[in-house]
Amino acid sequence: MTVEFGDGVTVRFDVGELRLACPCATCVGRRNAGESVAPPVERGETISVTDAALAGAFGINLDWSDGHRTGIYAWTYLRDAFDAGRLGTRIP
Repeated sequence: MTVEFGDGVTVRFDVGELRLACPCATCVGRRNAGESVAPPVERGETISVTDAALAGAFGINLDWSDGHRTGIYAWTYLRDAFDAGRLGTRIP
Protein backbone atom coordinates (compact mmCIF):
# COMPACT_ATOMS: atom_id res chain seq x y z
CA MET A 1 0.00 0.00 0.00
CA THR A 2 1.37 3.41 -0.93
CA VAL A 3 0.48 6.57 0.96
CA GLU A 4 1.35 10.15 0.11
CA PHE A 5 1.21 12.26 3.25
CA GLY A 6 0.20 15.92 3.33
CA ASP A 7 3.80 17.10 3.41
CA GLY A 8 4.56 15.28 0.15
CA VAL A 9 6.38 12.31 1.70
CA THR A 10 5.37 9.10 -0.10
CA VAL A 11 5.73 5.79 1.72
CA ARG A 12 5.17 2.20 0.59
CA PHE A 13 3.89 -0.06 3.36
CA ASP A 14 4.30 -3.85 3.11
CA VAL A 15 0.88 -5.45 3.65
CA GLY A 16 2.28 -8.27 5.79
CA GLU A 17 3.93 -5.76 8.11
CA LEU A 18 0.72 -3.74 8.22
CA ARG A 19 -1.29 -6.81 9.20
CA LEU A 20 1.14 -7.60 12.01
CA ALA A 21 0.93 -3.98 13.19
CA CYS A 22 -2.88 -3.87 13.22
CA PRO A 23 -3.96 -1.16 15.66
CA CYS A 24 -7.32 -2.69 16.67
CA ALA A 25 -7.94 -3.41 20.35
CA THR A 26 -7.91 -7.18 19.81
CA CYS A 27 -4.54 -7.20 18.04
CA VAL A 28 -2.98 -4.75 20.49
CA GLY A 29 -4.17 -6.95 23.36
CA ARG A 30 -2.73 -10.06 21.72
CA ARG A 31 0.63 -8.39 21.06
CA ASN A 32 0.77 -7.12 24.64
CA ALA A 33 0.08 -10.65 25.90
CA GLY A 34 2.75 -12.12 23.63
CA GLU A 35 0.14 -13.94 21.54
CA SER A 36 -0.06 -14.36 17.80
CA VAL A 37 -1.74 -11.56 15.85
CA ALA A 38 -1.71 -13.02 12.34
CA PRO A 39 -0.63 -16.67 12.27
CA PRO A 40 -0.57 -16.95 8.45
CA VAL A 41 1.81 -13.98 8.17
CA GLU A 42 3.94 -15.25 11.03
CA ARG A 43 4.27 -18.58 9.17
CA GLY A 44 5.48 -16.72 6.08
CA GLU A 45 2.28 -17.16 4.12
CA THR A 46 1.07 -14.46 1.74
CA ILE A 47 -1.66 -12.13 2.91
CA SER A 48 -3.54 -9.57 0.90
CA VAL A 49 -5.94 -6.70 1.34
CA THR A 50 -9.37 -7.74 0.08
CA ASP A 51 -11.04 -4.36 0.57
CA ALA A 52 -10.14 -0.89 1.74
CA ALA A 53 -12.30 2.04 2.77
CA LEU A 54 -11.49 5.51 3.98
CA ALA A 55 -12.48 6.18 7.57
CA GLY A 56 -13.35 9.81 6.96
CA ALA A 57 -10.27 12.01 7.09
CA PHE A 58 -8.92 9.92 9.99
CA GLY A 59 -7.38 6.94 8.20
CA ILE A 60 -8.11 3.75 6.30
CA ASN A 61 -9.84 0.51 7.24
CA LEU A 62 -8.39 -2.62 5.62
CA ASP A 63 -10.06 -6.01 5.20
CA TRP A 64 -7.60 -8.90 5.09
CA SER A 65 -7.54 -12.25 3.31
CA ASP A 66 -7.25 -13.97 6.73
CA GLY A 67 -10.74 -12.67 7.59
CA HIS A 68 -9.63 -9.87 9.89
CA ARG A 69 -11.72 -6.74 9.38
CA THR A 70 -11.31 -4.49 12.41
CA GLY A 71 -8.83 -1.75 13.00
CA ILE A 72 -8.52 1.65 11.46
CA TYR A 73 -5.01 2.60 10.40
CA ALA A 74 -4.98 6.29 11.28
CA TRP A 75 -2.82 8.45 9.02
CA THR A 76 -0.98 9.63 12.16
CA TYR A 77 -0.38 6.01 13.22
CA LEU A 78 1.12 5.17 9.83
CA ARG A 79 3.27 8.31 9.75
CA ASP A 80 4.51 7.85 13.31
CA ALA A 81 5.41 4.21 12.56
CA PHE A 82 7.29 5.31 9.44
CA ASP A 83 9.10 8.14 11.23
CA ALA A 84 10.14 5.73 14.00
CA GLY A 85 11.50 3.25 11.43
CA ARG A 86 8.96 0.53 12.32
CA LEU A 87 6.99 0.46 9.04
CA GLY A 88 7.30 1.53 5.45
CA THR A 89 9.88 2.56 2.91
CA ARG A 90 10.11 6.07 1.53
CA ILE A 91 9.62 6.43 -2.19
CA PRO A 92 11.65 9.28 -3.70
